[in-house]
Amino acid sequence: MPVSAVATDSAVCAPLPVLGRDVLVPLVTGGEVEYAALDIAASAPALQRVWDDVAAYAPYYGSVHRGAGYLSQLSTDLFENSRAEVAHFLGVREGDQVVFTRSTTDSLNLLAAVLPADTRVFVFETEHHASLLPWEQRADVEVTYLDAPRTPEQAVDTLERALAEREPYRHALVCVTGASNVTGELWPVRELAAAAHAHGARIVLDAAQLAPHHPVDIAELDVDWVAFSGHKLYAPFGAGVLAGRADWLQEAEPYLAGGGASRTVARRADGGVDVEWHTTAARHEAGSPNVIGAYAIAAACKALTEAGFENLVAREQHLVERVRAGLAEVPEVSVLSLFGDDAPRVGVLSFVVRGWNSSHFAAALSAEYGIGVRDGLFCAHPLVRTLLGAESQAPGECGAPEGAPGEKSLNAIRVSFGAGTPDEHVDRFVRAVKELVADGARWSYRTEDGRCVPDTAAA
Repeated sequence: MPVSAVATDSAVCAPLPVLGRDVLVPLVTGGEVEYAALDIAASAPALQRVWDDVAAYAPYYGSVHRGAGYLSQLSTDLFENSRAEVAHFLGVREGDQVVFTRSTTDSLNLLAAVLPADTRVFVFETEHHASLLPWEQRADVEVTYLDAPRTPEQAVDTLERALAEREPYRHALVCVTGASNVTGELWPVRELAAAAHAHGARIVLDAAQLAPHHPVDIAELDVDWVAFSGHKLYAPFGAGVLAGRADWLQEAEPYLAGGGASRTVARRADGGVDVEWHTTAARHEAGSPNVIGAYAIAAACKALTEAGFENLVAREQHLVERVRAGLAEVPEVSVLSLFGDDAPRVGVLSFVVRGWNSSHFAAALSAEYGIGVRDGLFCAHPLVRTLLGAESQAPGECGAPEGAPGEKSLNAIRVSFGAGTPDEHVDRFVRAVKELVADGARWSYRTEDGRCVPDTAAA
């Protein structure tokens, strides 16, 4: 079964304070309204506590690992303590490494770079492009793409059959998401990990959408690596994490060559240089590290842990049910799902509205109601095409809402929320969906640079 959700209790906790909670945005129909940030699957607003922690440290910023001065030593301690905090958050095992990267995408590209030669990677077509595409960059690595499963059990069965039938490669890696960035559905991570290990394969978990909503424990899930991004975990500043087994990381050439990754460098008699590389996480962290980004991630990990994931999950499930119940009352709305309506999910839902171009609908939500959602294929093109029953080459760009049939776009609308989302924001969203479907948009829209935007000439 997938990672289970905690029982719903709407009174468990209040929204966590986030930046931008009371920002006012203009409406094309006149006036202003508090912005409803319902696109946190793309980037979550920073927790107020994270921002305060970073601001408190900022005057003491200094170089990391190299300086003898007080601020340098303080920053070095902060950076390495941040690594320890992330390790605690993820429940890493003895001997595991926590490597700071730029993002989930960077983390998975790092792992792709350190794969031993003759590795075969198994990845479902349902993955975000960050976990679907990096493996193709290696000429000596083979990739097997697995069809979209329609139940968690089918996912496990599909993987088991693929692993059992694979050619005798020395190494195999399975890459799987913890929660879909399109449907929000939870994947059967433990069962997939068990299947991978039973067939001598390793597994990496893309936790970009799981970690902000649900506890992630490497040892409990029995995965080999976890990758996630700070900007989805309520921590800005462009940092990410790859955590897990150290052996492939230690044996591979550094992801980037340069200062910090090297332990010693010496000239040879023939004019070249000999390099001894670090075997710690520093091996793949060349250059001056993003200490503020790392500290922001650690601060977010600590804040979410202290808030209590049981409480956070319970409240989020309360919001999920409110959105699902509201959308179910609109016959024109179809919510996208792989595993069915009853599948456990985090606060991410995608849908289409009959008779509407999704770009037009999302633009109206923003311009007329102050609600920020996302439309498109969500960097998961094969999955969205499968869910919409479209051909693999169907157009995926935004199209004009009044365009000819051949110009209509293939896309959907995604609403996403989490620890900082007030009830009023999701209630306003449901009300706006109902009003737009029933009454239509109150403003005219046009296409500009591929985006549907309010037509200012209509003012």
